[in-house]
Amino acid sequence: MNGKNRADVEIGAMIKIVLKADQRSGKLTDGVVAKLLTNSSSHPHGI
Repeated sequence: MNGKNRADVEIGAMIKIVLKADQRSGKLTDGVVAKLLTNSSSHPHGI
């Protein structure tokens, strides 16, 4: 799965993200997609 393409991201999918506060360390946080915040078909940093 490529999280940079909207078609690859589904609501309810289990994901790992880097929170803003953890950007320096790169620590990953588990989560579930609740809502897609963009209408773009792709984004360089991920949807």
